[in-house]
Amino acid sequence: MDDLHVSAELLHRYDRPGPRYTSYPTAVEFHEGFSAADYSARLAQLSPAEPLSLYVHLPFCEHRCTFCGCNVVITPHREVAARYLDYLDKEISLLAGLVAGRFPVQQFHLGGGTPTYMTPGQLERVHAAVAARFDIMSQAEVAIEVDPRVTTRAHIETLRRLGFNRLSMGVQDFTPEVQQAIGRNQDEAGTRELFACCRELGFESINIDLIYGLPGQTATSFARTLEAVVSLRPDRVAVYSYAHVPWIKGHQKRLDVTRLPKGMAKLELIAQAIRTFRSSGYRQIGMDHFALPEDELSIAVGERRLHRNFMGYTVHRASTMLGLGITAIGDAAGAYAQNCRKLSTYYAALEAGVAPIEKGYALSDDDRLRRDVITTLMCNGFLRRSDVERQFGIDFGAYFARELQDLADGPAADGLLAMHDDSLEATPLGLLFIRNIAMVFDRYLREKTREQPTFSRTV
Repeated sequence: MDDLHVSAELLHRYDRPGPRYTSYPTAVEFHEGFSAADYSARLAQLSPAEPLSLYVHLPFCEHRCTFCGCNVVITPHREVAARYLDYLDKEISLLAGLVAGRFPVQQFHLGGGTPTYMTPGQLERVHAAVAARFDIMSQAEVAIEVDPRVTTRAHIETLRRLGFNRLSMGVQDFTPEVQQAIGRNQDEAGTRELFACCRELGFESINIDLIYGLPGQTATSFARTLEAVVSLRPDRVAVYSYAHVPWIKGHQKRLDVTRLPKGMAKLELIAQAIRTFRSSGYRQIGMDHFALPEDELSIAVGERRLHRNFMGYTVHRASTMLGLGITAIGDAAGAYAQNCRKLSTYYAALEAGVAPIEKGYALSDDDRLRRDVITTLMCNGFLRRSDVERQFGIDFGAYFARELQDLADGPAADGLLAMHDDSLEATPLGLLFIRNIAMVFDRYLREKTREQPTFSRTV
């Protein structure tokens, strides 16, 4: 795998803070000037002629993992979650009333937190609330995140009966010492048992989530985790870079930073994952995912039509995504809108009969153009200039003259990017640094100086 050789000089040049581009503009640009009324006006513009994506945030966990970067509520008190479902039902009803008509849903996702913190009956309640107001299409992707430590056979049986067809199973790392360092004890045997149960009950699409860059991880220990995952033969694997952002997630300060793999040691972990999964028949998807050849993500990236939204990589290129629950983000009619973070604020808004929006952002024409360019590069590692010109009515070379020069002087000169007359294409090495390549097109990174740290490092 000589195409993954990285010199110390190259690593030093590109290992710097940068966005993961879950959205563009990124969430740091969202502001409180975008209100619930603004979002409601956007929703009223939507037409049910086009299917949408729907995300429901179930934020509860019994215990906090110290590496976690998600928006969660830690409580052993189940009545707190029960009350949350009452208000979630209010929001689903409110949102359904703000859009003009009964919308078809082609992608429905329950995320967290730990969605299987909820009982099977509570998950059925959430599904019923959505199905009562929206039409979940027969061929829809219906997915959920599950934690093997708390997920039971009853959960899986209920989910299968409700029509869920995709599971994402959190593992992170099977090494006991690493698990101890991050406060997450998860035995491999229990995970294997749940995986087998999911297969037995008919789940044909299972994703396993791993994280590299955790305290105490070594090339040797991570290799054992990778081989264990390969032996399960999941349809997809996500290998996320640990994002150390203690200025945002204060609980991460409890981690021993001296044990975090950094620089070349961390880069070798993802390179090792790429080697392992490639040699085991998986195809690399974007910067950190892998899928079996017959998986729809593999087919899509081969045809250069992979897409990405707040729920991850997908083949469903819905122009509208609605987010429900605290901190959930909607993407509708050219604007992002994020729900309140606090339960109390979320509840108060719904009691008043208004969308529980805390902040948002209305995209400009330039934002839409750059979002398309960045998303296409992040998903497919490839961009055809003439496609952008045709869609947005611009001269790509003139509009992005500065960016093209920066790419030529940087990523292209360093062997990360091939620049042709009508296309840009990341090399295999360049996929390791695809965030850096996309960052060249980020106007906000170029124009804004931030006094406080904002993003995790790209390696």
